[in-house]
Amino acid sequence: MESFKEKLPIIIAVVIAIAICAGLYYMLFYEESIYYTQIDNSRVQSAVSNDNMKFEYTLDCYNEQGKKKELKFKTSRELKEGAYLKLELMMTRGVKSWEEVQLEDMPDKVKVQYIK
Repeated sequence: MESFKEKLPIIIAVVIAIAICAGLYYMLFYEESIYYTQIDNSRVQSAVSNDNMKFEYTLDCYNEQGKKKELKFKTSRELKEGAYLKLELMMTRGVKSWEEVQLEDMPDKVKVQYIK
């Protein structure tokens, strides 16, 4: 029968492998952020894509704390000029979904970016 000292490296390797898998799973499926933006159709381009996503937007977006980040996302149609969007962003996959929102439904630190 092997002693505990001989099994210790295997136990450590298994624990590390489980931790790495859990971290990757969290990053791929759970870590998401919410950003807000306003549609500016002067910043849309035709997208090269195999699916039905024909337009690609590159817009300045703001999180709930008002931190700015430039994000890209694709759509199947050109969106309404001036519309406000709520974007769900996953760390490793980018924008996973978006929905139109009203200015009054956005966080205060985001609103100030659009009220001029």
